[in-house]
Amino acid sequence: MSEEIDVNELGEKIVKVIKTVYDPEIPVDVYELGLIYDVMVNEDYDVKVIMTLTTPNCPVAETLPKEVEDKIKSLKEVNDCEVEITFEPVWTKDLMSDEAKLELGML
Repeated sequence: MSEEIDVNELGEKIVKVIKTVYDPEIPVDVYELGLIYDVMVNEDYDVKVIMTLTTPNCPVAETLPKEVEDKIKSLKEVNDCEVEITFEPVWTKDLMSDEAKLELGML
């Protein structure tokens, strides 16, 4: 029987690994930018991430979601990961954390 995984602890690990993914045009990680709308983990430890991009024609539209997916899949507790891109609601600077705004000189 497999060892029980603490879902809250796993959630924190997922967020930590997402914070290592940076938008190449902005020196802030995708989590602090507010690009991650939701992270869900089911009982099989499959992860689904709902994320957006700063614009629909973002130059990293192909690579950024794949990087998020690959980094989450690298966690030994995770069985699988799917990243879904949405533009509802549309991303705005208001979704950025104060930390990100500070980093970008917007505070």
